[in-house]
Amino acid sequence: MAIKLDDLKIKLFTDGADKTQIVEMAKNRWIAGFTTNPSLLKKAGVSDYEAYARDLVTAVPDRHISFEVFSDDIPEMVAQGRVIASWGQNVYVKLPVMTTRKEPLYEAVRALSSDGVKINLTAIFTAEQVAKAIDALRGGAPACVSVFAGRLADFGIEYAPLMRDSIAQARATPNVAIIWASTREAYNVIEADQMGCHIITAPADVLKKMPALGTKTGEDLSLDAVKAFREDALSAGLRLDLGGRAAAE
Repeated sequence: MAIKLDDLKIKLFTDGADKTQIVEMAKNRWIAGFTTNPSLLKKAGVSDYEAYARDLVTAVPDRHISFEVFSDDIPEMVAQGRVIASWGQNVYVKLPVMTTRKEPLYEAVRALSSDGVKINLTAIFTAEQVAKAIDALRGGAPACVSVFAGRLADFGIEYAPLMRDSIAQARATPNVAIIWASTREAYNVIEADQMGCHIITAPADVLKKMPALGTKTGEDLSLDAVKAFREDALSAGLRLDLGGRAAAE
């Protein structure tokens, strides 16, 4: 039986930083939250971080929004995290699993989480990182661990065992949810849902495909493709000299 949008139990988050797009996606009640990061902020042309973030929280006050620290110094990251947490009750502070010098942030995360700061620990790629992240967050404020399944796949690394193990560990830890991150295609949403993942974050272009889930068969898609090829051939004005051969030959 084909899976439809209404069948999904997983929470759907939009990954992006363009305010217009976020507000537009927020009109869909099946979008449960939003995630940003410095790379997305750069792409969106954000320069005044706090003004941008507070404006966004005002525009979307009722759903999860992750804002990431950008320092590479752990004490400063903690300080930035406390400032970011003050922007709204729905704000999660996104922290990377390590600095650029490979200094782990587990103890910093533990301290923030125990103080009531909602955390989204990101850039997670290994089973060891998942285990340490969940241990650091256990018993603290509501938290997320973002595992980059899509980027692992980009490098030919099988992600399914890591995702299943991560989900199982988080399911045994009441305050921690797993975010399936770096989503590449609509079917990843179904994969994540079938694994019991709590949340998946994906670009708006991927999530906009969700209402179409389960609405077409393989035969329908085949006919759609053939029609598109024919229409494009006609609109392109393609010609082929058959050299006098009969069209039916």
